[in-house]
Amino acid sequence: MPKQKTKSSAKKRFKLTGSGKIKRKHAFKSHILTKKSKKRKLKLTHSTLVHKADEPGIKEQLCLK
Repeated sequence: MPKQKTKSSAKKRFKLTGSGKIKRKHAFKSHILTKKSKKRKLKLTHSTLVHKADEPGIKEQLCLK
C-alpha cells in the first residue's frame, strides 16, 4: 500500500489542539473591511474550533483516521 498524502489545503488551514480537537480561523477578514464594524472584525480575528459534524471529514483530509 502506498502512503496516504494529506490534503495541502487542509494542512494549511487547520491545526490540532492538545486534546485532539481541530482549530480553524474565521472567514471574511481578508478584504472589504471598511463596512464591517470594529467589534465584528475583532471577533473574526480570534480562532475557533471546528464543528463536531465537520470533524470526521477534516480528519480524513489530514490522514488522522
